[in-house]
Amino acid sequence: RARRMQPLLPPYEPLPEEVRMDDMAGSKAEMPESTTVMSRSTTVTVEEAPPPPPRDHLVWSLFTTLYGNFCCLGLLAFFFSVKSRDRKVLGDYSGALSYGSTAKCLNITALGINIGIVVIVVTVTA
Repeated sequence: RARRMQPLLPPYEPLPEEVRMDDMAGSKAEMPESTTVMSRSTTVTVEEAPPPPPRDHLVWSLFTTLYGNFCCLGLLAFFFSVKSRDRKVLGDYSGALSYGSTAKCLNITALGINIGIVVIVVTVTA
Protein backbone atom coordinates (compact mmCIF):
# COMPACT_ATOMS: atom_id res chain seq x y z
CA ARG A 1 0.00 0.00 0.00
CA ALA A 2 2.86 2.39 0.76
CA ARG A 3 4.41 1.76 -2.65
CA ARG A 4 1.24 2.84 -4.39
CA MET A 5 1.34 6.19 -2.59
CA GLN A 6 4.88 7.01 -3.78
CA PRO A 7 5.20 9.02 -6.99
CA LEU A 8 6.47 7.21 -10.04
CA LEU A 9 10.09 7.80 -10.96
CA PRO A 10 10.88 9.32 -14.35
CA PRO A 11 12.29 6.97 -16.97
CA TYR A 12 16.08 6.81 -16.92
CA GLU A 13 18.26 6.75 -19.99
CA PRO A 14 21.44 4.67 -20.03
CA LEU A 15 24.65 6.65 -20.12
CA PRO A 16 26.67 6.52 -23.31
CA GLU A 17 29.59 4.12 -23.22
CA GLU A 18 32.22 6.89 -23.17
CA VAL A 19 30.76 8.28 -19.92
CA ARG A 20 31.43 6.30 -16.76
CA MET A 21 30.09 6.89 -13.28
CA ASP A 22 33.63 6.74 -11.87
CA ASP A 23 34.55 9.82 -13.90
CA MET A 24 31.63 11.82 -12.48
CA ALA A 25 32.54 11.30 -8.84
CA GLY A 26 34.97 14.23 -8.50
CA SER A 27 34.87 17.90 -9.33
CA LYS A 28 35.07 19.18 -12.86
CA ALA A 29 38.79 19.88 -12.49
CA GLU A 30 39.45 16.21 -11.65
CA MET A 31 37.57 14.96 -14.72
CA PRO A 32 39.48 13.98 -17.82
CA GLU A 33 39.09 16.37 -20.74
CA SER A 34 37.37 13.77 -22.89
CA THR A 35 34.52 13.25 -20.39
CA THR A 36 31.11 14.51 -21.44
CA VAL A 37 28.70 15.55 -18.71
CA MET A 38 25.06 15.42 -19.63
CA SER A 39 22.49 17.47 -17.78
CA ARG A 40 18.77 17.84 -18.11
CA SER A 41 16.79 21.01 -17.92
CA THR A 42 13.09 21.57 -17.61
CA THR A 43 11.34 24.50 -19.20
CA VAL A 44 8.04 25.56 -17.69
CA THR A 45 5.80 27.84 -19.71
CA VAL A 46 3.19 29.75 -17.73
CA GLU A 47 0.41 31.25 -19.76
CA GLU A 48 -1.83 33.94 -18.38
CA ALA A 49 -5.53 33.33 -18.46
CA PRO A 50 -7.22 35.39 -21.14
CA PRO A 51 -9.14 38.36 -19.78
CA PRO A 52 -12.89 37.98 -19.60
CA PRO A 53 -14.68 39.35 -22.64
CA PRO A 54 -16.10 42.86 -22.21
CA ARG A 55 -19.76 43.26 -21.34
CA ASP A 56 -22.12 44.50 -24.02
CA HIS A 57 -25.12 45.44 -21.78
CA LEU A 58 -27.56 44.20 -24.43
CA VAL A 59 -30.37 43.19 -22.06
CA TRP A 60 -30.15 46.46 -20.13
CA SER A 61 -30.28 48.39 -23.41
CA LEU A 62 -33.29 46.38 -24.55
CA PHE A 63 -35.22 47.20 -21.38
CA THR A 64 -34.16 50.85 -21.61
CA THR A 65 -35.43 50.92 -25.21
CA LEU A 66 -38.77 49.32 -24.32
CA TYR A 67 -39.52 51.04 -20.99
CA GLY A 68 -37.64 54.34 -20.89
CA ASN A 69 -36.71 55.57 -24.33
CA PHE A 70 -36.34 59.27 -23.51
CA CYS A 71 -34.99 61.16 -26.54
CA CYS A 72 -34.11 57.80 -28.14
CA LEU A 73 -31.29 57.23 -25.63
CA GLY A 74 -32.46 53.63 -25.16
CA LEU A 75 -32.43 53.04 -28.89
CA LEU A 76 -28.92 54.46 -29.17
CA ALA A 77 -27.79 52.29 -26.24
CA PHE A 78 -29.28 49.25 -27.94
CA PHE A 79 -27.46 50.14 -31.17
CA PHE A 80 -24.10 50.42 -29.36
CA SER A 81 -24.77 47.17 -27.47
CA VAL A 82 -25.32 45.30 -30.73
CA LYS A 83 -22.13 46.83 -32.15
CA SER A 84 -20.27 45.75 -29.01
CA ARG A 85 -21.54 42.19 -29.33
CA ASP A 86 -20.49 42.10 -33.00
CA ARG A 87 -16.98 43.26 -32.11
CA LYS A 88 -16.77 40.70 -29.32
CA VAL A 89 -17.70 37.89 -31.71
CA LEU A 90 -15.02 39.07 -34.15
CA GLY A 91 -12.40 39.07 -31.37
CA ASP A 92 -11.88 42.85 -31.30
CA TYR A 93 -12.03 43.27 -27.53
CA SER A 94 -10.88 46.90 -27.51
CA GLY A 95 -13.66 47.90 -29.94
CA ALA A 96 -16.18 45.85 -27.97
CA LEU A 97 -15.08 47.54 -24.75
CA SER A 98 -15.46 50.98 -26.33
CA TYR A 99 -18.95 50.31 -27.70
CA GLY A 100 -19.99 48.59 -24.47
CA SER A 101 -18.91 51.50 -22.29
CA THR A 102 -20.80 53.92 -24.57
CA ALA A 103 -23.92 51.77 -24.24
CA LYS A 104 -23.48 51.71 -20.47
CA CYS A 105 -23.20 55.51 -20.29
CA LEU A 106 -26.29 55.94 -22.45
CA ASN A 107 -28.22 53.46 -20.28
CA ILE A 108 -27.20 55.26 -17.09
CA THR A 109 -28.19 58.63 -18.57
CA ALA A 110 -31.56 57.32 -19.76
CA LEU A 111 -32.20 55.68 -16.39
CA GLY A 112 -31.36 58.88 -14.52
CA ILE A 113 -33.64 60.98 -16.73
CA ASN A 114 -36.47 58.44 -16.39
CA ILE A 115 -36.15 58.37 -12.61
CA GLY A 116 -36.16 62.18 -12.60
CA ILE A 117 -39.31 62.25 -14.74
CA VAL A 118 -41.06 59.77 -12.45
CA VAL A 119 -40.11 61.81 -9.36
CA ILE A 120 -41.35 65.03 -10.97
CA VAL A 121 -44.64 63.44 -12.09
CA VAL A 122 -45.26 61.93 -8.64
CA THR A 123 -44.39 65.24 -6.92
CA VAL A 124 -46.66 67.30 -9.20
CA THR A 125 -49.62 64.93 -8.93
CA ALA A 126 -49.29 64.62 -5.15
